[in-house]
Amino acid sequence: MNLRTTTALVAAVATGALLLPLTGAAQAKAPSAAPGFLAPADLPPASTDWHGGPVTKGTPEFPPFCLDKVLPAKGATWHRQFGTELETGAVQISVTAPSTTAARRLAAAAGKAAADCAADWLRRTPGGTASWADYGKLAVEEGAHVYGVHTSIPESEPGVHLIGVGRDGRTVTVVQWGQMGDLSDAPVPAFKRTTATAVNKLH
Repeated sequence: MNLRTTTALVAAVATGALLLPLTGAAQAKAPSAAPGFLAPADLPPASTDWHGGPVTKGTPEFPPFCLDKVLPAKGATWHRQFGTELETGAVQISVTAPSTTAARRLAAAAGKAAADCAADWLRRTPGGTASWADYGKLAVEEGAHVYGVHTSIPESEPGVHLIGVGRDGRTVTVVQWGQMGDLSDAPVPAFKRTTATAVNKLH
């Protein structure tokens, strides 16, 4: 499975594509250099090796599951996509906000979207089933939080996602991991380490 396909799997059940751009002063303050990003080796072990795409300006072609209405597509936003030869994929998106206050608000909005994801998905997916887990906070820089979401629709493979949201100063990062399966298949301890590494690498 190629990188495009694994990325599509991570977002397979997401709907909607409303992305809120940074405008005006926010764009004017956007730094020219991207923050630090994860390397493939930083991701939870998979059955085949991870490979990573380039750090790219903006959000991915396929909006991240649960967070498609939260992360700005323009301004100081970058992403990096990761894939394996099988069904596991991941993406990291980082946004440098114009102020610490704005970054705090963005991190809170991303965390709320992750926590509400299963319920929101059920409301717009008749016949589907979903569950979620709050895997708690991480003591790294200004903090991080990890969530899990499982979704399933009849006559289709179930999907499981792990979502990490963290902040270092004005920069917010979101790491999302996904594959077929349910919450019991999620590598939670390893993904917590991945999320902490992502925050530590920002600056």
